[in-house]
Amino acid sequence: MQRRHSATWNLYYKRRRVNLLSYIFPSGRKFDFTAIGRLCIDLNANEINRPMEETMTFTKYVGGSPANIAIGMSRLGHKTAFIGKIADDQMGRFIQGYLEKEDIDTSNVVTDKTGAVTGLAFTEIKSPSECSILMYRDNVADLKLGPLEVNEELIANSKALLVSGTALAASPSREAVLLSLDYARKHGTTVILDIDYRPYTWNSAEETAVYYNLAAEKSDIIIGTREEFDSMERFENNHDHSDSFTASKWFNYSAKLVIIKHGKEGSIAYTAEGLEQRAKSYPAKVIKTFGAGDSYAAGFIHGLMSGLTIEKSMEFGSAAACIVISSHSCSDAMPTVAQVEDYIERCNRGEIIAG
Repeated sequence: MQRRHSATWNLYYKRRRVNLLSYIFPSGRKFDFTAIGRLCIDLNANEINRPMEETMTFTKYVGGSPANIAIGMSRLGHKTAFIGKIADDQMGRFIQGYLEKEDIDTSNVVTDKTGAVTGLAFTEIKSPSECSILMYRDNVADLKLGPLEVNEELIANSKALLVSGTALAASPSREAVLLSLDYARKHGTTVILDIDYRPYTWNSAEETAVYYNLAAEKSDIIIGTREEFDSMERFENNHDHSDSFTASKWFNYSAKLVIIKHGKEGSIAYTAEGLEQRAKSYPAKVIKTFGAGDSYAAGFIHGLMSGLTIEKSMEFGSAAACIVISSHSCSDAMPTVAQVEDYIERCNRGEIIAG
């Protein structure tokens, strides 16, 4: 389908609510969705409403933003695969076993043989609004993935490739991701960039901006918070932090859709056709804030792949995020389609009130 830019076509879109994004994803592929990037362990505090210093016990979950999104996509019924690297230790084997239990193809999950370790994220849950993460990321296996270890055929057989920005933070993972983007463009695989900015993994703000921009130039869909987009605009003149300014830049490259998230205030979608879309959010009984972005991404991508409008896809992502932030875990709490639909119905009936 060829994009049109006339005012008449824009008016038609608004009236009919046609989902122009349906043509982004190629058909006839073995996998609906493949993610590349971070595989780690989340250790979530069991003693909620306590500072880390007083927390004594934690529960172990598979973690890492791209891992959570892949788990979410599989739970939502999509044939999913992962490209990444795990440590040759008990934690690495736990991660691989969990992915396989979730019906995620791990044929391109490589085991490190250099002595690298599994990244750990200890979470502190002082209150629903006071959550923090203590990361251990020295010599981690996920950043050891090399370009020669990326399976081009897997990417060619996938409708979409999700790239996590954290994987760009160091070599050789950085080069592996950039090569995967070339493979995706070569084979017509839709590229989704989840910015996933973690400042502690980068050496400088300038390095961050350069490599995020390189990845974004080759991406069809870009998803991030306002703060994450700010990290990409180190060399831009966007002093007002304008969302429309941010989105318009990427439509000069490969992007067809840019999603800018504003936390409780919701998200804004911008399309290459010049349209701006907002969607309602849902209430939640919040336990912790982390995991919201990952579940939102999975729900939103599922919506687009299922032929929902952008607005309905955003609403589906919002409901999925509410389910996860109302739970102790991230990966374990990723919902099914039935759970999200039930949550939306309960919100519409007024059964769920923010708390």
